[in-house]
Amino acid sequence: VESLDSEFQTLKVSETDDRLWVRLHRPEVRNAIDQAMVDELHAVCDYLERNPKILILAGTASQAPSAANPKGSKGIFASGADISQLRERRRDDALAGINSGIFDRVAKLPMPVIAALDGFALGGGAELAYAADFRIGTEELRMGNPETNLGIVAAAGATWRLKELVGEPMAKEILLAGKVLTGQQCLDAGLITEMHPASELDAAAEALADRIAAQDPLAVRITKSVFHAPREAHPVIDTLAQGMLFESQAKFDRMQAFLDRKKK
Repeated sequence: VESLDSEFQTLKVSETDDRLWVRLHRPEVRNAIDQAMVDELHAVCDYLERNPKILILAGTASQAPSAANPKGSKGIFASGADISQLRERRRDDALAGINSGIFDRVAKLPMPVIAALDGFALGGGAELAYAADFRIGTEELRMGNPETNLGIVAAAGATWRLKELVGEPMAKEILLAGKVLTGQQCLDAGLITEMHPASELDAAAEALADRIAAQDPLAVRITKSVFHAPREAHPVIDTLAQGMLFESQAKFDRMQAFLDRKKK
């Protein structure tokens, strides 16, 4: 059985039968997304495209104060792209679509993607979260796109994904006026669907993954791909998808189990 080679420098990975946890891990630069992290995320996507599983993306968890770390530490998802690398990038680098390419690949993974968000999720970090199917967070979450303040565009998905998620007025507040949302504001805007204390965020992500895993995996995969198909592909694509699933053994087994429960 294939498993993911987890000798990564910028990610911490753990895996079970039906899900893969990927923690962004560059704590010294607040999990800034650099080329090495992008390369390692591509390796994760390559694996999940061949072995479809639920992906849970998270950052560095908050740490309670301890003798070794008297102040403790706040959780951080990702503080954005690595500005020291970004400062040196030129036109050809932008045209290569380094971040937009990997975030698009994450968005198109066969099984759902959950982003568990704490602390900063800014710039590229926010855009990675927008590419997920589910976002849950904490009160301490701070989410936004400060790119225009740095003289650039949020070019890895925010300009089009964000208005689909929160509507045009709020998206413009974030993209054109530099608004950074708190966890509560993210919840109110529908940008996250659940808010939990930082200490319970991992368990909440596991519980959401459990709910997804309780569904038929093939039906989930096909529903996700149909959901993201362009408007003109419907209703033909829905009919074809249903035709495939009507022949699946899981459909017969699950419907029979439902009928058996109903008889009791």
